[in-house]
Amino acid sequence: MFDRLSAYAPQALAVLRIVTALLFIEHGTQKFFGFPAPFPVPLDAMLTVAGVLELVGGILILVGFFTRPVAFVLSGFMAVAYWMGHAPMGFWPIVNMGEGAILYCFIFLYFVFAGPGAWSVNKK
Repeated sequence: MFDRLSAYAPQALAVLRIVTALLFIEHGTQKFFGFPAPFPVPLDAMLTVAGVLELVGGILILVGFFTRPVAFVLSGFMAVAYWMGHAPMGFWPIVNMGEGAILYCFIFLYFVFAGPGAWSVNKK
């Protein structure tokens, strides 16, 4: 029964890519535009670079343009964000609020191998 669902794998991958990108873009818009909520601290050089990666990288992932190399960079960015920003606050991700960074890291890593799926500027 579930085997028939495999025919829709490219579309499901595209939905994962689009939703992930939209959520990721929010982090960049928050830093630069205070939308959808004000960013709680002033931007320094590292946060500015993070905002650029979130905004530009998120848009590229959203449209499926250079998905694999961009996802590779964003996966590494999220690994660094976890180890620099979250891990020092405690071992467990639920305690250090790092679940999002871990999920983004591995979703982007999946895109490196799976590609953009359907509905992308660069198709497989």
